[in-house]
Amino acid sequence: MSSDTSSATSTSTDNGSPAEWQSDVLGAGYERLTIPLGTDPDGEGEVEAVLVRHTPTDAPVAAHAVLYIHGFTDYFFQKHLAEHMAGQGYRFYALDLRKCGRARKEGQTPHYVSDLALYDAELNRALAVIRAETGLPTLIMAHSTGGLITSLWLNRLNRTGGGVRAQGITGLMLNSPWFDLQGPSYYRSVGTAILHGLGRFSAKTKLPLGEIRTYGDSLHHTASGEWDYDLDWKPLAGFPVHAGWLRAIRRGHAQLHQGLDIGVPALILRSKVTKFMRKYGPAADVSDVVLDVRQIQRWSGCLGTRTNIVPIEGARHDVFLSAEAPRKQALAELDSWLAWLTTSPETGA
Repeated sequence: MSSDTSSATSTSTDNGSPAEWQSDVLGAGYERLTIPLGTDPDGEGEVEAVLVRHTPTDAPVAAHAVLYIHGFTDYFFQKHLAEHMAGQGYRFYALDLRKCGRARKEGQTPHYVSDLALYDAELNRALAVIRAETGLPTLIMAHSTGGLITSLWLNRLNRTGGGVRAQGITGLMLNSPWFDLQGPSYYRSVGTAILHGLGRFSAKTKLPLGEIRTYGDSLHHTASGEWDYDLDWKPLAGFPVHAGWLRAIRRGHAQLHQGLDIGVPALILRSKVTKFMRKYGPAADVSDVVLDVRQIQRWSGCLGTRTNIVPIEGARHDVFLSAEAPRKQALAELDSWLAWLTTSPETGA
């Protein structure tokens, strides 16, 4: 796993320990901060998260901040999104969660957690760093599994004194959030019941899902796509899925389906159609080949606040990694919603 560790400016984590921003693998204008999290409750040694910040020299004076959370088999590399948000007056930060991307250590199971609430530790720490550095109202932005993780986190945070607004959070923007298990209905009934037992007693069992690289082939420039990223951190066929991790996901889905209260308005962007494909073809470039967009539409109302859901014609699973035309539409929809979020008396932003 590559890294550039030349030092930059220093800050401190919320436990008072000194920390130092360092140059990031994304190059000029990007820095990283390691957030130590202590001993892994899942027994894989010491864990950490890595916070990335964009430090442009020519952006407008920031009036807001944003924290971006990636999905499964993912990490932050979308420089064009950071640069777009900077142009809109946002200080941009992104978090690589424990055992993901920059934060994964040798011998750790990629992306593995037994409970999605474990991520609260790094989310709270990252938010504290952003608030200490900027003092700005903060938007949360998340993709796919990150959308489930952050929705559950905000629901818990909203139950604390003053709720999420007391923490300076103003909104949630979700990019194709994973709100239910895709596939036949028996996956969500009998299959989930079996999974709960397997995930409890044999958590590290790899599920025999087969190798499907359709989505990776549609994205990466070495196949059919236009994007460049680290294939050790985001392999074309994805990382193996373990029973304990998927059990945690299904428990998160169940909690979402019972209804949340995230405390702030939400924007959900998704592709207009789903097309499940075992091999790459042109349809993979204009549809979601990972999640069922009908499930996104169905469960988005469970966030418990004002929610805007916008289908994007021709979008991929990550709408911000779509071809140019749908990508521009997605960014335009985002900008329109941000303008509303920052000016509407309803939001209190």
